[in-house]
Amino acid sequence: MRAMKFVSPAMILLITLLFTWVFAAAQAPADQTTLKHVPITHTPAYSGKEMFKSYCAVCHGTDGKGNGPAASALKSAPVDLTTLAQKNGGKYPSIHVAAVIRGQATLVAHGTQDMPVWGPLFSSVSQGRESETQQRIANLTDYISTLQAK
Repeated sequence: MRAMKFVSPAMILLITLLFTWVFAAAQAPADQTTLKHVPITHTPAYSGKEMFKSYCAVCHGTDGKGNGPAASALKSAPVDLTTLAQKNGGKYPSIHVAAVIRGQATLVAHGTQDMPVWGPLFSSVSQGRESETQQRIANLTDYISTLQAK
């Protein structure tokens, strides 16, 4: 006849705590919005519109007004990109927009880096080809200029 193995009180406590933790995690409120960071996907460098849809619309919305699906999870509301020219005396601030995309402009709203710094990410997806990285930034900047309110 085989002897029964004894389960220690510590093991029982550990198993109980594990089940309690799993149950509590399953009961956590589902209405909390969180941001999921995912790897950057390759989008053609020649299409500012496609890059905007892939990289920017999740926060800024497809119309650029700051109403994307992830906007409510951010600490600061995304900028309404359609009003950049209005806020700059009627002139689209392309140099500033490109600097923001590159991560060279400091913005209060981006203090916690909710907005990804796209320059290094574009460099990565372009496999370090600087000319392609610059093309991405220029084409994205140009596309955002087309979203400006009339």
